[in-house]
Amino acid sequence: MIPLVVTNWLVNNGFGDVVSTKTVSGGCVNKCLVITTSSYRTLFLKTNSQCPKDMFEREAEGLEELRIGKGPRVPKTYLYEDDFILLEDVKPSAPQENYWEKFGVQLATLHNQVNPRFGFYHNNYIGSTAQINNWMDDGYRFFAEQRLLYQAELAYKKGLMTVDDLKKLEHLANCLPMLIPSQKASLIHGDLWSGNLIPDLFGNPTLIDPATHYGWAEAELAMTSLFGGFPESFYFSYEEVHPLEPGYHTRFRVYNLYQLLNHVNLFGVDYYHQVKEILHYFSERKI
Repeated sequence: MIPLVVTNWLVNNGFGDVVSTKTVSGGCVNKCLVITTSSYRTLFLKTNSQCPKDMFEREAEGLEELRIGKGPRVPKTYLYEDDFILLEDVKPSAPQENYWEKFGVQLATLHNQVNPRFGFYHNNYIGSTAQINNWMDDGYRFFAEQRLLYQAELAYKKGLMTVDDLKKLEHLANCLPMLIPSQKASLIHGDLWSGNLIPDLFGNPTLIDPATHYGWAEAELAMTSLFGGFPESFYFSYEEVHPLEPGYHTRFRVYNLYQLLNHVNLFGVDYYHQVKEILHYFSERKI
């Protein structure tokens, strides 16, 4: 059902009356509709009556921060309240021939936007999990405390992680300066897997569902290797604009602990074996 405030807004802003709606896939969290109006225009509506009251506000804020010149396309936000967000309909289509090369350049351009500190203006959400974004000067402390340890403690409190694994992760977090090269705080999408990147009507790469913050660019790239991965042409194009320290692929295990721990907290023990494998990998190497 479309909220009354949305139908009134559509009429008052020249879109006209709602003619039809179509339910579309919206992941595991929200209900999603494509709305067609009497002006023959379409819009995208996400609703969730059970979500945190600021979740859609934070999504709108994150999308706006990602909107930079020569960066990836992001949909326009029209309206949001506690239980919905009304967005531009991207009209997903087939990707352009040079889709991945183009996105590599665009994402690198986004990552070249830097901040003196790590974090963001507010806490936000990665999926439905709260993402803590308190500003910090030290990227190692930021990733250790507000990414790895925060998620691990959530999992431990839910009974999804053992004391032994928690201790291993705490040790690994303390060793980050030995494993990760120094990096600036880059503007990143924060939840970049293939499901949050779609080609629009003209085949242009378009980012959706962000967990925006200023963090390590390599951590963003690491997530692109999960859940199917991105093609090599993407990484080649990316490095033409934003060169990386040698061996960045070897560091993906460390970065992806954050995303995998979040999946443990969201979906349960199905992802736990991947967390254990990474912790075992570093434990065996006496890190």
